[in-house]
Amino acid sequence: MRNRLYHGLFLGLFALSTACSSGLSGLASLPPAPTVAYRLGAGDEVRVAIPGLSGADSGDSSYTINDRGQISLPVLGDIDAGGRTVPELQASIAQQLTQRQLLNAPTVSVQPVKLRPFYVLGEVKSPGEYQYRAGMSVLAAVSVAGGYTFRAEQGSVAITRMVDGRQVVGRAGERDMIQPGDTVRIYEKWF
Repeated sequence: MRNRLYHGLFLGLFALSTACSSGLSGLASLPPAPTVAYRLGAGDEVRVAIPGLSGADSGDSSYTINDRGQISLPVLGDIDAGGRTVPELQASIAQQLTQRQLLNAPTVSVQPVKLRPFYVLGEVKSPGEYQYRAGMSVLAAVSVAGGYTFRAEQGSVAITRMVDGRQVVGRAGERDMIQPGDTVRIYEKWF
């Protein structure tokens, strides 16, 4: 009799704990961050240097990619940058300089200056927007946000990320890597 009572109590508590679980219980694992080259996007800032152009047209300046995914360069005007890798953007600028007969064999250098921020929400001490640094893990993002609160469900988070032009939400562990533009959500633990 006593064993049945304990068994029933255990099953009741288990059912209650699963019913009161955080928002992580229904999420699939987040696909790993791609190991391919980073694709530029709106909000990223890049430095463009074009040796051989003189004066104000030299192109040795920083440009922020606008919401249309473009940067506006002197002489060339709007250049599509969003969705391209750094080498692809360099090649595109060089091709346009050649086509417009501004330079015969241009050497173009594009360097990321500042990447899109990431966001940390939920059970951290200082939720908000933070500057992305290459190679950041979920744990590093939580640390930048002041660490977990005492109510935080630690070890697993939800990340919202743009993948192939659509928003994807998935579960990630502390060692998983984040990307610029990610939103990291730390849920409250229930028990």
